Amino acid sequence: MSKNCLECGEKIVGREDKKFCSDGCRNAYNNKMNKDSNNFMRNINNKLRKNYRILSELNVDGKSKTNRTKLLSKGFDFEYFTNILNTTTGNTYYFVYDQGYRLLENDLYMLVKKDV
Repeated sequence: MSKNCLECGEKIVGREDKKFCSDGCRNAYNNKMNKDSNNFMRNINNKLRKNYRILSELNVDGKSKTNRTKLLSKGFDFEYFTNILNTTTGNTYYFVYDQGYRLLENDLYMLVKKDV
C-alpha cells in the first residue's frame, strides 16, 4: 500500500506510519496548520504574548509586586488574559498562561507564577 505526503502529494518511502516525504514538507504542513487563521486572532495572540513577556520580565522570582503605572508604561493591556482564579479567601487572580497578577491597594499589583 503506498501513501502520499500530506504536504506535497509525493509518494512516501520508508516507515509504514510516515506522513511526510521530508522534514521540509513536515515543517511546511505544521506551519500552515498552526498559523493564526485571521487578523483578529493574530492580534489577540500578539497582545497575550506581549502581556506574558511583561509579566515574566517583572516577575523573575515567581512572586513580586509592581504598580499599575509600570505595567501600563511597558504596554500591558489589562483586557487580555487567559483565565481567572478566584481563591477561597475571596482574592481574584488574572492569569496570562502561568503568569498571574492580583490587584492589591493603591494601584499596586502582586505578580505570581503558577507551578506547572
